[in-house]
Amino acid sequence: MPKLWNDTIAEHRRGVREAILDATWELVNERGPTAAKMSEIAERAGIGRATLYKYFPDVEAILAAWHLRQVTRHVALLTEIRDGTAGSMARLRAVFAAYTHHQRHRAHHHRHQPHGSELAILLHRSDAEVQAAQRRLHTLVADLLADAIRDGGIRSDVSVGELATYCLHALTAADEMADDQAVDRLVEVVLRGLRPAA
Repeated sequence: MPKLWNDTIAEHRRGVREAILDATWELVNERGPTAAKMSEIAERAGIGRATLYKYFPDVEAILAAWHLRQVTRHVALLTEIRDGTAGSMARLRAVFAAYTHHQRHRAHHHRHQPHGSELAILLHRSDAEVQAAQRRLHTLVADLLADAIRDGGIRSDVSVGELATYCLHALTAADEMADDQAVDRLVEVVLRGLRPAA
């Protein structure tokens, strides 16, 4: 098959997959994750049921793919922020701020959805791909910390792996923050805790 034809087929498949994920997310937000049916998802996505089953075996698999897409997009955004910021401490602050604001808005969105807690449980049954994306996030933070350690801005008495785990867990406190100013204060507290001992 000519390359152009292959590219067109691949693009079509990506478009169908995206339509399935978007349609599922709409239905889940309207009715809850356990109420969404494959036939309704196919209809909402504008495809036949047989086509839908070629892509996904069930609603839970679609939700896992949607979650992976969200995590992957978030890691890509944080990578862009890292690459567009000069200076190791400024990069760390910018990535932490973007991460915590995303955490807060995601948690706020789930809390205000009629089926938010039910959905959160399903989304946190992480599969291997989501875990791999989360490891990429951990590696991104560990690399930022390693750069800051080399520049003398961060303590060096704890391994970067441990520090990255600490930071990511500490920053999830953004889920409970009342507003963006509280999130910014959280970032500053975490950064202060990373400073070298006097």
